[in-house]
This record gives sequence, C-alpha cells and structure tokens, in this order.
Amino acid sequence: MADVAKLAGVSHQTVSRVLNDHPNVREHTREKVLAAIRQLAYRPNAAARTLVTRRTHTLGVISVDTMLYGPTSMLYGFERAAHDAYFVSIASLPALDRRSMLDAVDRFVGQGVEGIIVIATHDSGVAALAHVPPEIPIVALGCGTHASTTSVAVDNETGAATATRYLLGLGHRTVHHVAGPSANLDAEERVSGWRRALREAGAPEPPVHTGDWSAASGYEMGRKLADLADVTAVLCANDTMAIGLYRALAERGLRIPDDVSIVGFDDIPEARYYTPPLTTVRQDFGEVGRQALRALIERMSGSAAPGLRVRVPTDLIIRQSCSAPA
Repeated sequence: MADVAKLAGVSHQTVSRVLNDHPNVREHTREKVLAAIRQLAYRPNAAARTLVTRRTHTLGVISVDTMLYGPTSMLYGFERAAHDAYFVSIASLPALDRRSMLDAVDRFVGQGVEGIIVIATHDSGVAALAHVPPEIPIVALGCGTHASTTSVAVDNETGAATATRYLLGLGHRTVHHVAGPSANLDAEERVSGWRRALREAGAPEPPVHTGDWSAASGYEMGRKLADLADVTAVLCANDTMAIGLYRALAERGLRIPDDVSIVGFDDIPEARYYTPPLTTVRQDFGEVGRQALRALIERMSGSAAPGLRVRVPTDLIIRQSCSAPA
C-alpha cells in the first residue's frame, strides 16, 4: 500500500479510503490512486484487512449435493447476488440432517463466515435448522413457509394455483397433477396450490401421481395417465418430468395439446424447445438470490429478528402446449 501511495502522490490513509470506497475522496484523487493500483498490480491483503476490521467478507452456503435445477439455481442466484461484496464458501452435503447441519455450521463459524445460507428443500433440512443456535445469522432458501428462521422462497403455491386456473379457464373439466417427492417442500406447496385452485373452481380432484423429479418418473406417470379416459390437462411439478410425460403420451398416440394440455414448472432453458414448446411456471432465481442476500445482511447487522418470510412471485409463461379441450 505504501508503494501505491508513493506512486499516486497521496497519503497511506487516502489509499485506504479509496480501497474501502469512502465517499470523502475527490474524484481526481481517486482516479490517481486507482491508476497506481493498476500499474503496480496491487492486491489488498485479505488476511491483514480481516485482522484490522474483524470482518472476513465471507458467507457460507450449506446445500445438499444435487444437480436438480431448483437447488442449483438458488445457489447460482445467491452467488451472483453476493459476488461484488462477499466471498462465498460452499458446503455440499450428502444429506441435510441434524448432525451434518451442525457440523457444517460449526465449520463455517470456525472459518469466520459472517452469515450462512441454507438451501433446505426437504423436511429433514428444515427440522435440522431448528437445532442451530439462534445467534448465528442464517437464512433458509427453498423451504416454503415451514422454517422457523428467516427464509426466502418462491411462491410455489400461488404459481401452481395460477397454472391450474389457466387450464381450467381453457375449458378443461379438471387438471391432473404429476407431483414431486412428498418429502420435498416445493412439491408439497405445488400440490397445495393445485388442490386449492380445483376446490375454488368446484372441479373434480383427481389422485396425485407422485414422481421423483426425473424424466423417467414423468414417463411412468404419463403411461398411467394415458390409460385414463378423462385426462385432458396435466400440471407437472417440474419441466423435466414433463419431458417423460410428452414421450409417454406420444407412444399412446395422444397429441399435445390437441388431446392433452400440459403445463410444467421451472422454465428450464430447454422448455421452449420441446415439441410443442412447453407452457410453464417461471421461477425468478436471480430475485431469490437478491432477497436472500438482503435478508442475510439484515440478520448479520441485527436489524431483523429471525422469522421473516419473503416470498418471490412466479410468472406463467404461455407457449404452445395448451389449448381448449377437443
């Protein structure tokens, strides 16, 4: 830092103010310091700064080791929101239970992280959160309305209800549902939204067909649905299961949307390239990340008590996989 100050012709304190983005620095002076930093390829010593400020500018993320679109998109959305101001350290666990959760929290606390995000989309993860000491700043993602701690989640229930109402509005007598795993909180809320929309409309409520988020399970559920004469509309709890459903219906000679209308959930990048392009419920994971960072900063500063629940709305993206019943 002394070399930068000498080259720029300013004091050591001025360089420090520029590095910390202090407002009381003239623009001309700031530019001279930044030019000297570039010329010398200077990099601040993070360890020294931590000793002085007692801040690591590091956040932790605890997640289950998975390639599912929702959890990985939540992680990416949070990283993008935080990258300008914080380093992000990730603990990817085989499962989120009480023991593994507390071990990961202890490890992060030992590393000096300032706050922790937990991507808890299963009921076991939410149960484990209850054992984390309340003084540790934590925000849960993807846990619906179930976590007792501060949480940020997509409004799955309203998204599923909106999709169901859309299909009913096209004239379908009822809407069948291919759901995700029963222990998954996103799946549970989507079932609730689908069921609520049917009941509000006075429509028949068919049995739930439960998959595991995979295209293979969507295919198996699709084969069962193809045997039912009254199936004209299906809400899939994710777009990947909808791929399997497309295949199963095509093998039975059923056309989409002429014979069966389909709505997915997620709006994965491939959804617009299905044949026909898939109508689906889009989740704004970028906004989830921004809201999670804001909530975590409030928890870290002590300006917000645990228990705040933020819900991020969804959008129904209408494409060519739906039409009025034949």
